Amino acid sequence: MVKFGRVLLKDGINKKLLEILVCPLSKQPLRLCEKTNSLISDAIGVSYPIVDGIPRLVPTDGKIIETDDASHSDGSVDLPGK
Repeated sequence: MVKFGRVLLKDGINKKLLEILVCPLSKQPLRLCEKTNSLISDAIGVSYPIVDGIPRLVPTDGKIIETDDASHSDGSVDLPGK
């Protein structure tokens, strides 16, 4: 358990904290992904890990999220304007 001001964090991120955290690169809100235990920046497609209840919002810790929406089963990719 981690003490954050007057709020105790246990097994994850406090909802109040999640409301004020933003992506360090895009400055846009982050979304919690409980499946991967990470914070997602939908604006730039980056996932930041949560380690021991502490979000690692250092840009070098972020991982680019690969989406299946832009690719096809034959390996081709849709390019904008094509």
